[in-house]
Amino acid sequence: MPTIHYILKDGSRRSVDAKAGSSVMENAINGNVRGIDAECGGSCACATCHVYVDDAFIDLLPSADEMEGELLDAVAAERLPGSRLSCQLTMTAELDGLTVRVPETQS
Repeated sequence: MPTIHYILKDGSRRSVDAKAGSSVMENAINGNVRGIDAECGGSCACATCHVYVDDAFIDLLPSADEMEGELLDAVAAERLPGSRLSCQLTMTAELDGLTVRVPETQS
């Protein structure tokens, strides 16, 4: 089972065991990770599940599609090169140890 490491707003780390095929957002909600609001429930419609992906994992992820890119242009926190919507990131064994940082604000 792959593990996701969430770096919270206060700098603390929360690790969650993830089921392959589930999203980074779903695992945050199920693991009670604070700061990932996911107001639209994972339908790529709100951008309140914005995270910053650690540089070591960016090349392992598929590129953001046009819809995700448009939503990332409107996120509340600064958009950075590692910005992604966690609802669009599907966990695989290859992503074991994925580290994402929760932004200061989502809305």
